[in-house]
Amino acid sequence: MSPKPTLAAFRQALTEAWAGGAGALLPLGFFAGTAVLVPLGIGTDPATLRAIGPGILWVALALSSLVTLERIFQADTEDGALDLWLQTEAPASSIAAAKTLAHFLTAGLPLALMSPLLALMFQAEASASLLVHAAYYAIGGLAFYFWGGVGAALSATVRRGGLLISLIALPLYVPTAIFGALAMTNTPAGETAPLLLAASALFALAVAPFAMAAALRLAAD
Repeated sequence: MSPKPTLAAFRQALTEAWAGGAGALLPLGFFAGTAVLVPLGIGTDPATLRAIGPGILWVALALSSLVTLERIFQADTEDGALDLWLQTEAPASSIAAAKTLAHFLTAGLPLALMSPLLALMFQAEASASLLVHAAYYAIGGLAFYFWGGVGAALSATVRRGGLLISLIALPLYVPTAIFGALAMTNTPAGETAPLLLAASALFALAVAPFAMAAALRLAAD
């Protein structure tokens, strides 16, 4: 099995992720805007912000991941590239995974890297734990993008399918968001939550590519 089609799909998706000049800037703006607006809406009490901060950031991360998902497969469907990808010797699941991973690296990973700064706005302590939490956001974001990729594949033939992607993906995001928020708490549940968060990401990596491949084959028929 040649890796060339998969690598080509990965490189193409990296280029497409910046198409139109938006790239990672739009999800970053959404993510940052949430962190700025929430304290304005609920007040500036440090205890309150510290308590709700992790949950708010996980919700913002989930919603921000939806912003660019519509691009992953739609252009390939419109210009006929999808049919060519499906005719290569590479499995459709590996093509789908490569394109989704490229979009995560372009738009999702910057969100995780930005999270320590935003956590400070919710009165989080400036410590090494912020870097650990950034790793949690990266793991959770990877799961979000792969589950979102399923929605993107199912709506690949739908014009302006962002709403459909949201309806499909958001229920799949729930376990990851719960485990991610728990991982940032100093509770007994928080001690095991990182393992559950990692397990949810691995499950997404194992299942979502095959679901995307099945949806893309339907879109190509």
